[in-house]
Amino acid sequence: MPTARIKLYGTDLNQLNEVINQIKDIATKTKTKFAGPIMIPTKTLKVPVRKSPQGEGKASWENYEMRIHKRMIDLAADERALHLVLRVPIPSDINLEIQLLE
Repeated sequence: MPTARIKLYGTDLNQLNEVINQIKDIATKTKTKFAGPIMIPTKTLKVPVRKSPQGEGKASWENYEMRIHKRMIDLAADERALHLVLRVPIPSDINLEIQLLE
């Protein structure tokens, strides 16, 4: 039976875990095979910004960072389960990719 690989990534870990829990609930209700969530290493984007707006004064810097958390789920490609997964409300800062594998 083919499987669907679902990749989720976003900046808010709590919202990401909520979506994963909803997908887990769908898998248990439809009794499909489920593997995951597999944690993929977190990507950290760092941006150093100078505090003073002009070239004069002390050269002090602020460092901003944004973390992108990634998870991967393998789900049996049951038509009913995938239809319910697509109906899950996904927040705007969470990205979802579904790939069908043989």
